[in-house]
Amino acid sequence: MRVLFWGTPAYAIPTLNALFDGGHQIVGVVTQPDRRRGRGGALQPSPVKARALQLQSQSSAPIPIFCPERIRKEPQIQADLAALGADLNVVVAFGQLLPAAVLDAPLYGSWNGHGSLLPRWRGAAPIQWCLLEGDSSTGVGIMAMEVGLDTGPVLIERHLSIGLLENASQLGIRLSELTAELMLEALPLIAKGNYQLQPQPAAGVCNARMINKADYQIDWQQPALQLHRQVMALYPGVYTTWQGKRLKMLATEPLVERLSAELSPEVAELTKRQWPQECPGEVIERIPGLGVVFATGGCPLLLRSGQLEGKSAASGANLLQQLN
Repeated sequence: MRVLFWGTPAYAIPTLNALFDGGHQIVGVVTQPDRRRGRGGALQPSPVKARALQLQSQSSAPIPIFCPERIRKEPQIQADLAALGADLNVVVAFGQLLPAAVLDAPLYGSWNGHGSLLPRWRGAAPIQWCLLEGDSSTGVGIMAMEVGLDTGPVLIERHLSIGLLENASQLGIRLSELTAELMLEALPLIAKGNYQLQPQPAAGVCNARMINKADYQIDWQQPALQLHRQVMALYPGVYTTWQGKRLKMLATEPLVERLSAELSPEVAELTKRQWPQECPGEVIERIPGLGVVFATGGCPLLLRSGQLEGKSAASGANLLQQLN
């Protein structure tokens, strides 16, 4: 099929690769404009644009790349995209709402690979919010797109369980691979018209709002499990302050006895100890080979990996040395 692909972050790349390797013709790629990133603030392409540039050299046909600032307000780009004659739009984490004229232009419509089980976690950050809220499972749905935000009926979906110690990066890799797999499964059904769409239930709608700067700061008054979920969900950006410097918290384990079966074997034993009551945020103990135990608003929290401002990421003995 002739596919116009829409995507921006690394999450979308497995689907782009799968479509290209599966023999579908990528007639164009639409992604967000280059942004200033890193310490130097240099303009850098999105991960999808960088991959599309690589695919251009491997393709027998041109793959034009479009970077609209606001596709809804750029009629010329809309017209240029329609002129490509795509059979369908495939959208994976593009980052903008598409207008009806764009959604309806291809013969077979527009299809979105979404990283949650709709209607739970519609919106910009479904992976982060399923982890923040402690969901035990999530999944991927292939959805027929409508003008509304992730409101369309679902063609295919599949579930994935979530591990307590799984961070957003790790879960995102699994979900992105599943998205690619399901999109390849969906396209032949779409081409043949051999499918039945399932409307999303009216109950259970949750909105996954965009993450903001305040979400990354630790509040030690919260219980250990909630803090752990925050670290996993917003990896690798959650931070606290250590002796006047920013300390990124990269891997934690909540020392909650009822969760011992889901913790690392060497950590599970720590949940049976009687820990002294300290002010939230205070260090209770430094454990060689494991990390630093902090007091919280509930059970203690073990920091296993972190990055002190100006230092490299560290764990175990190296972390203890940084935090002496």
